[in-house]
Amino acid sequence: MKTTDDIGFAKVDTDRLQRRGMPEVVFSPGKTTPQILGIMQSLIKAGQNVYATRATLKQYNELKNDLPELVFHETANAITMDITPLPEPSGLVTVVCAGTSDLPVAEEAALTAERLGAKVERVYDAGVAGLHRIIPHIELLRKSRAVIVVAGMEGALPSVVGGLIDRPIIAVPTSIGYGVSHNGMTALMAMLSSCVPGISVVNIDNGFGAGVSAAMINRTVNS
Repeated sequence: MKTTDDIGFAKVDTDRLQRRGMPEVVFSPGKTTPQILGIMQSLIKAGQNVYATRATLKQYNELKNDLPELVFHETANAITMDITPLPEPSGLVTVVCAGTSDLPVAEEAALTAERLGAKVERVYDAGVAGLHRIIPHIELLRKSRAVIVVAGMEGALPSVVGGLIDRPIIAVPTSIGYGVSHNGMTALMAMLSSCVPGISVVNIDNGFGAGVSAAMINRTVNS
């Protein structure tokens, strides 16, 4: 059985949908537009949906000349094209975002979880500088099957949320902050050092990885 499509510069994993429940995703940085197009066309040929992360508007404008049905998700910096229907939304994943500057990472996480079949709710601009902003959403968080918490600066928000709910938390440090934040290293270390049990941490700015993890938790509860 053929599991890859060798297009020269890439071997597209066309078996990933069957093996992992999601097709291969295109990480756009470092790739030329023709390379991204070639991978997209390989996925389309295999009857699989297209999802490109960390894409730019320039890349989208160049790609849509060949694939006019592509959709650009501006805040998430992502490109999609659906060949087959997405899964019916089920369960509940909530994405909590500390500040407006963290929105691109939060939206990447939310879009990813949605594309993998999770019903997603968003709680945005709820950072620790105004703790009262998270309180009205506690019941929503407690009903969620998984909660993604996105924060930069000192990265304290996942610990705050983790002390209030009994749900799995996936913490996402972002590269937002002043000099001592070291492009997200401070937030990453703070999240890894949290005294709240049950918090898992993904890499800096890795909204995609958080979205996949939350969707898999959500899917497992469904099974």
